[in-house]
Order: sequence, then structure tokens, then C-alpha cells
Amino acid sequence: MVSVVIPSYRAEKFIGKSLLKIKEVLDSLSIDYEIICVDDGSTDKSLNKARNVASKFPVKIRVVGYKNNLGKGYAVKFGMAKAKGDIVGFMDAGMDINPVGIQMLLSHFEWYDADIIVGSKRHPVSKVHYTKFRALISFVYQMLVKLLFGLKVRDTQVGIKFFRREVLEKVLPRVLVKQFAFDIELLAVANYLGFKRIYEAPIESKMDFKNSTILTKGFASTVFSMLWDTAAVFYRLKILHYYDNKNRKNWITPKYLTLNNNHV
Repeated sequence: MVSVVIPSYRAEKFIGKSLLKIKEVLDSLSIDYEIICVDDGSTDKSLNKARNVASKFPVKIRVVGYKNNLGKGYAVKFGMAKAKGDIVGFMDAGMDINPVGIQMLLSHFEWYDADIIVGSKRHPVSKVHYTKFRALISFVYQMLVKLLFGLKVRDTQVGIKFFRREVLEKVLPRVLVKQFAFDIELLAVANYLGFKRIYEAPIESKMDFKNSTILTKGFASTVFSMLWDTAAVFYRLKILHYYDNKNRKNWITPKYLTLNNNHV
């Protein structure tokens, strides 16, 4: 089974269409799957819109959520903890990334016998359109990530990634980041724990960010938070060795992070 987590925040204008499109793509792959939409404390009608769609496909789409906005990272972890799949991934709800790419990421899993597959703007066959300014910011950030963590991927921030279940069972109880740098923490900790088979797959995207939570949070604030959280991950990983098994007693692990064990 494949589980796809869709974090949603103030997405009433597009969450219904997004869920239907993702379902359409997964149906075309003839695989056993589930879609888990996590409402991250939206103050609009996002939750109701998602539930309306899910009510038509109760076997394939589940909608969960909570009252307060806690960040995209928290929402993804919350959904992953409820997943039943042997492969568990997430995808942004805004449809900046073409969901047809799910097939490519899952194919890469099989081709490379991967631990993690990440969608990448910098894959040679990716088709991506976004501003030169954002491209520069992304490039500088990825150089920083490579320097700090030694990750051998050229892009860590695209909002579509898939993980082998075993990886998440080891990594999720250790992660702390709730906001936008949670991708870095997931990948850095997985790599540190020995899950080295991390590969990139191409995506097709027009990143106009019209449906992005970056706009609701503020661009400057988002960049600062990412840098701050990235530095915190480095400090915990390299200085405190917080993620080591010997520090298990210090991990701040919410009860919801016990992954559903009834997976296929």
C-alpha cells in the first residue's frame, strides 16, 4: 500500500480539486493506496471542503485535523503517523507540482530500491518555471544544506517526497521541526541513521506560489524561520547528538507519532 499525506492550511479554494486530482492519478496506477488530508488548524472552510470530497470516497480518502495551526511539518508528521502504507509520502496541496509526478517518484523507488525519493527541481528532466530570485534563494540554501549535512541531493525543499516505512519508524519519533525546515530534519536524520539510499526524481511544476502557505506566513518570515530551524537541526545533530539512540529518553515524542502498525 502507498499512503499520500496532503497537508492543508487555508486551502478552501483548491483543496477539493487537489484531492480529486491526486486520487485520479493514483487510480491510474492500479495500486492499493490511501490519501490522508490533514487540516492544519484552518480558519476558513478547508476542513469542510475536504470532508465533502472524502465522503464520496471513504475507502480511499481520509480527512483528519486539529484546532490550532501548528505548521506544515507538524501536519505531515501527524498524517504519516496515521498511515498504513509500506511507502508513505506527502505532497503539497496547492498543485504547484503536477501530481502526475507521483508515478515517477514511485517508479524510482523500484528502480533504485530506495529508502527515500525526493522530487527535485534540479533533476535534468524536470520541467520547472519559477522566478530567478527564488531560484537564487533556493540555490544558496541548498549549498548551505550540503555544507552542513552532506546530503547528496541537489534539492531538498520541493513539496513531494516518499519514504520507506522503516525509515519513518526510525526517524519520526526524533524530529522536532514543525514548520518549513522539517524536510531537512527528516532527510538529515535519516541519512545520519544510515538510510543512505536517497535519490532524486523529476517533477513538473509551475511554482507561482499562488496557493502556497508561504504567502499566508510571509516570505521574509518563512526564510528566517527556515534558516533558524536549519541551524537548530545542525546543532542537535552535530553538537548535542540529540538524535542518537542513547538520548532516547530526551526525545519529545507526542503520542500521535506512534505509527499505525496495521499496514499492508
